[in-house]
Amino acid sequence: METTLIILKPDAVQRGLMGQIISRFENKGLAIVGCRMMTISQELAAVHYEAHKERPFYKGLVAFMTSSPVLVMAVRGVGAIDIARKMMGATFGSTAEPGTIRGDYGVSNSFNLIHGSDSADAAEREIGLFFNDGEVQNPSRAIEGWVYDMSGDQPE
Repeated sequence: METTLIILKPDAVQRGLMGQIISRFENKGLAIVGCRMMTISQELAAVHYEAHKERPFYKGLVAFMTSSPVLVMAVRGVGAIDIARKMMGATFGSTAEPGTIRGDYGVSNSFNLIHGSDSADAAEREIGLFFNDGEVQNPSRAIEGWVYDMSGDQPE
């Protein structure tokens, strides 16, 4: 099992898409193990997006991400990082495939609805930025045997 950070960005929140997007993750079989609505501070946005600091879009990205509340989630499952990124679709809504979150709900090349960690290291770092100790749960889900083949030593 791995846990990834998902952020429903200001455009997703303002457009009332939170429930539909959360449902996609739950319908896929992934577990929401942490969730909070917040307005990201300038300082937190600067730390979260520090890898992009020298890029021309950085100032606009920080302004956008701090402009309105976001929904931050910790999402867990086998292969959760890759699965979530496939579900999100290509970065720009205008080129994202139908059936993906961005492909179904987005057209903008600036407002792209959702962020997802791109690696296990990034997920660990990002979850630590947005959640305090004890805020990400480790629930036992009765449905795991129906989501994953549990006949072996590891869920698959």
